[in-house]
Amino acid sequence: MDFAKALSVELNIKETHAQNIINLIDEGCTIPFIARYRKEMHGSMDDQAIRVFADRLEYLRSLDTRKQEVNRLIDEQGKLTPELVKQIDEAITLTELEDIYRPFRPKRKTRATVAIAKGLEPLATRILEQKDKDGDMNLIAAEFIHEDEDEAKCVNNTEEAINGALDIIAEIISDTKEAREQIRDFVFKTAEIFTELKEDGENVKTYSMYDGKKEIAAKMPSHRILAINRGEKESCIKVTINLNEDKCYGVLSDMFIKGDSIWKEKLEATCVDSFDRLIRSSVERELRNDLTDKANEQAIKMFEVNLKPLLMQPPLKHKVILGLDPAYRTGCKLAVIDENGTVLDKGVIYPTPPHNKIEEAEAVVLRFIAKYKVDSIAIGNGTASKESEIFVANLIKKATKPVNYMVVNEAGASVYSASKLGAEEFPDYHVEERSAVSIARRLQDPLAELIKIDVKSIGVGQYQHDMPQKRLTDVLEGVVESCVNSVGVDLNTASPSLLSKVSGLNAGICKNIVKYREENGAFKNRKELLKVSKLGEKAFEQCAGFLRIANGDTVLDNTAVHPESYEAALKLLQEFNMTDEDVKNGNIKRLGDLVEQTGYDKVSAKVGVGVPTLKDIVEELQKPGRDIRDALPAPMLRTDVMGMEDLKVGMMM
Repeated sequence: MDFAKALSVELNIKETHAQNIINLIDEGCTIPFIARYRKEMHGSMDDQAIRVFADRLEYLRSLDTRKQEVNRLIDEQGKLTPELVKQIDEAITLTELEDIYRPFRPKRKTRATVAIAKGLEPLATRILEQKDKDGDMNLIAAEFIHEDEDEAKCVNNTEEAINGALDIIAEIISDTKEAREQIRDFVFKTAEIFTELKEDGENVKTYSMYDGKKEIAAKMPSHRILAINRGEKESCIKVTINLNEDKCYGVLSDMFIKGDSIWKEKLEATCVDSFDRLIRSSVERELRNDLTDKANEQAIKMFEVNLKPLLMQPPLKHKVILGLDPAYRTGCKLAVIDENGTVLDKGVIYPTPPHNKIEEAEAVVLRFIAKYKVDSIAIGNGTASKESEIFVANLIKKATKPVNYMVVNEAGASVYSASKLGAEEFPDYHVEERSAVSIARRLQDPLAELIKIDVKSIGVGQYQHDMPQKRLTDVLEGVVESCVNSVGVDLNTASPSLLSKVSGLNAGICKNIVKYREENGAFKNRKELLKVSKLGEKAFEQCAGFLRIANGDTVLDNTAVHPESYEAALKLLQEFNMTDEDVKNGNIKRLGDLVEQTGYDKVSAKVGVGVPTLKDIVEELQKPGRDIRDALPAPMLRTDVMGMEDLKVGMMM
């Protein structure tokens, strides 16, 4: 299969671009690297479009592998014809391919195989030809009565001969590709899903809304399909598929009955038998699978859509933060972190019911605020969050310095706290204390903290445990990878967890980076990465542009300009009488205007890079060290509890 040609047509991109992406993927390039640093090769497609391309490429390669296998399996039976080869080659889905292979698939013992063993295939062929316009069918069938040493191969009478031949025909009808396609198409468009409750189900009341519910399958929303699937799995719901059977029988009759013959009535009954016994159950199963697959994809898409804004929340930089993990009986856990996320102190207070030790709790928190110069308080949004918010809002009015607070999403904090990573980071902390640290860090840098948690546990969608887990993980990890690499990572402060999400790096290399940092001090330039154990040229190519060094040997190391383009960047500066010192001091705000006046095509030819790369270089030089999250609305910090009466049109809570 010509994958580049097929994908260029399907995705409406140039064939050369499609081939370039395939080559880059096969060379081991990551999607963030391809999207950011190989724009000229694919026409500036974004990472989302390239992920769609990569998914389709994987599907088409699986399809191609299966085509080769089907060709081989049919050829081994001596039944491969040029027409079959053409059909197999032109199949565009796995379903279509399996329909072609169905007649040749090795079968277990069926009524048709038994009839074939009795030698009734010629009679089946004669009946299907329908050339007998008159005559006695019993006389024709009598020719096939015979005895055999093997009793199973005997044909004892004409009725047995005719019924056996009709069994063969029923299987031929069922295995016919065109018949399957027409029935499938009709069923998928018109079938109804009918649900009713099972009285003995354990959680049957949960599904009461589905009792006696009937709906066109094709119009069912994905959340309802997933709910019905779960109810059926829990033995609370019985699902029935209602079909227009007469129409299905008619589809087969129109296809296989050729006018009047002595066999017409028998063939009509055989079409009914073929549908009821051989086609219906498999098509119903295909319908349920198709509905589930589409519902899963839509649900996974919602996970994807919800996860990105959560990860890309603007950080609260250069602030000392107090994290508060609310609770009732066990008390609210506290943790103070400095501007770099290092834990300074921890504790526990009991301002909420049933203890209500408000004065004692205030004394502890006010002492932390004064001692560590706390700027903001992060409150988890779980149990006792509202009571904790009221407590904090009242207490900060008594603080000796201005302090604000924000309620943060604590989904998955307990998962992190009990995880192996949490134990490695804070081996001497209780699980609840780790949660308070995580909540504080979520306000300080949401992305750096959330990537430590299994993406499926962040709580951004429904039915996560019912999804195909590998597909869900792959999609969500793709979102994480995209976010981390679009923001960039500080090479000298990032944790191994954060580094592991950078293009081209794995867990082993990340540990080696941190070890090198501990033994040799901060990285001074990106090329120093090549001294890290097991980080070779390929890994360096993939990761270097996404790693930042704030105060390194060159300001270019604090931008998304890739080291392979440093020479072009310096030529660009020289072209307009600027230096990297000007970049560092922010004295090149007009660079973009100057390049535009000269002409991007002309400048790109002079510096030796394509126009898309040149535009990226100009943008980065004008804002070294920028964080794209800074362009988003800042975290909404508060100093007082808000009620419904405080809401105004346009506010987002």
